[in-house]
Amino acid sequence: MALPTVRGAGVHRRPRNRTFAAVIAALFVVSLATSAQGVPIAPTEPDGTLKVRTGRLVEVGPTSSEHGFPTWYRDSNGIRLEPCTTLDDPLCSALPDEVPNPDAPVSFPDNFPGEIFYQLASSTVTGTGVNMTVSMDLEGAWANEVVVDGDQMVFGRVRIRDRVIADGTYRVTHPYGVDQFDAAGEGINFTEDIGTTPGLFGQALTSRIGPFLKWDPEVAPAAPAGYVGDPSVEHRVVGSPYGTNYVSVERRNDDGTWAELARTDLFSVQGRHATNAGVDVQAATYAVGADGKGFVDIYATSDAGQSIEVRDNGLGFIATGLEGDRGVYYGRVAIDQAADGKSVTVANLGDKPVAVKQAALTDVVTITRATYDADTDALTVSASSSDQDTTPGRLTVMGTSLVDGTATITTVAPTATVKVTSDKGGSATAPVTATGAGMQADAPIAAGFASPVDAAPAQRVTLTGTGSTGTITSYAWRQVPASAGGTEVPVTDENRVTLTGSAEAVATFNAPPVAGPLAFELVVTGPAGTSAPVVVTANVVVPDPSEPPPAPTADAGEDQTVPRGATVRLDGAGSTLVDDYAWSQVSGPSVTLAGATTATPSFVFPRMALPTSTTGPNPSYATTNEPVVVRLTITGQGGQQSTDEITVSPAQETLTITTNEFRAGREWRVAGTSNIVAGQRVAVVLGRDLTGQVLGFATVDATGAWSFRGAGSVVPTAGTTTTSVVSAVGGSITGATFRRR
Repeated sequence: MALPTVRGAGVHRRPRNRTFAAVIAALFVVSLATSAQGVPIAPTEPDGTLKVRTGRLVEVGPTSSEHGFPTWYRDSNGIRLEPCTTLDDPLCSALPDEVPNPDAPVSFPDNFPGEIFYQLASSTVTGTGVNMTVSMDLEGAWANEVVVDGDQMVFGRVRIRDRVIADGTYRVTHPYGVDQFDAAGEGINFTEDIGTTPGLFGQALTSRIGPFLKWDPEVAPAAPAGYVGDPSVEHRVVGSPYGTNYVSVERRNDDGTWAELARTDLFSVQGRHATNAGVDVQAATYAVGADGKGFVDIYATSDAGQSIEVRDNGLGFIATGLEGDRGVYYGRVAIDQAADGKSVTVANLGDKPVAVKQAALTDVVTITRATYDADTDALTVSASSSDQDTTPGRLTVMGTSLVDGTATITTVAPTATVKVTSDKGGSATAPVTATGAGMQADAPIAAGFASPVDAAPAQRVTLTGTGSTGTITSYAWRQVPASAGGTEVPVTDENRVTLTGSAEAVATFNAPPVAGPLAFELVVTGPAGTSAPVVVTANVVVPDPSEPPPAPTADAGEDQTVPRGATVRLDGAGSTLVDDYAWSQVSGPSVTLAGATTATPSFVFPRMALPTSTTGPNPSYATTNEPVVVRLTITGQGGQQSTDEITVSPAQETLTITTNEFRAGREWRVAGTSNIVAGQRVAVVLGRDLTGQVLGFATVDATGAWSFRGAGSVVPTAGTTTTSVVSAVGGSITGATFRRR
């Protein structure tokens, strides 16, 4: 199955009367690690065989011209539900808190809900140590929590919550599958949302939601006409694709067996059968010849069996019905005047009110050639427009106009496809077909250096050829005669060295006991041949025997400031007369040094621990800004050593709080920004400092924004007026006054 988008911290509240107050659903992204790790597992029969899924959501309807969400979703049982968008139907109502002015009629976009539902279903199961809510919804919402046309998204949600359940491994069976959890300290708080990409409404069909749940017709009372149930009345349901029309909570025993702790077959469900089918226009195109006459072609979709017509908007034809086949509709009408810049109206006459969509007419672009010659770097594209009237469509590709229907563009890197656009609104995309000889491997070019250049006898010298370029399959180092003042210095038994790694990119040797220059030749080879040799030189310096051997000097590099969570790269290459490197931590939060015996080790600066308890205060919690101090110890000739230290400090994070509210006595909304974009978690704490109870967590996104939105299981007392926040990369704000709404 598709990987879930994990979201968190809302809760569904079921009404106890006909005044509907159905759900608070959060739309911010948090890590699943905020509570028990949830894993969907395959449902099985009692004998252990896999259950076969017998249904799902199968179709999404046209988008509504009223609000931009799909008019309906259909499941494999033929049930078609529409969204609940208004406040005037107690059996299918939006949440009043989500409407800016609940006392005024719902209207788009100025007074429209922040969340709507096609299906809203939940069950609360209680038993031995269990007080769990399972929610299973098909929800419409806004990508950025603000009603902005174009940000509409619809997702299938499975949410399972029991914040005070004891630690252990649990298995929760519900109508849409089985989820397993390892609870450890924070209970179970799991949300899976599938379909959170704006405008891609078909993604919700891949979620676990579906078929729709409805009241069991064999159990009185019957569902109200036109609805799947009454959300204020708990009732048995049908619709599970696995036949599990119940919620069961089991705990794993020490011996691996499972013990059921609680079960219920009662659910609250909301959903209204769709009465309108809507209509979508897939394309509205025209073709006009040089004589000014032509046709308009309309391609539309709706539910099957609808009465769809196209209406004239100044082109001189009468309203014409479209022909339909299994929800696809087509019409073709003749015109005898210019269609450029005009539009048509497509209407579903069976809807009440009649659903209409305006569609701008565009020409049809046809690409007849898209070829690339790799030998000449020439991309050639030929295309035509269906508008051949007195001012034919002007075509462009990659910013270049087509002349007499063709354009040639010089480029060394063509795209896989080309898109030709017309100034009449049409466009077409075609794959590029390439010709020409294949590309050859780059010729290898050798490059290298020695370190150190001046070495004492027995000191280790490194020859590095990693800077060589081209396509390389092998390296070859060898010692060759050197040059001193124009005189050749041959390789002799006294100055000959043993190369370690002579066939590698990096080779080493120990300097010989005699003074003088040394030379080494590097040749690299690849499919395109062998490089010219490059010569790398070093020099052996023999100290005065009456003087002590030169002492090594350690250089650990400059002090650094990095964000928590970043990889810190150290560099001791500035040290001199080094035989061995040894890095060690002196102080600060514990880190693991990778490559501690090399010149360039690294470590990850630890993130700051966050308060964790969501069931009570965190009295011992405290922040820290302690740097990491690392010491470099180098060893040179005669065992002489030198040390140097580097201090790596955490970058200071600036947090802001832009929203700080407790709404309607039941929901927290706290949001803000960070100047460090690192995907870090932010803990929201109740009270004037960071030792209070954690309300929940948020994650800083790619823009630096974070947002916590959670149900008010923690209700502030009358004297509590502040919240505090702290980030895993070190920023914090304490004592921020929240507003009660």
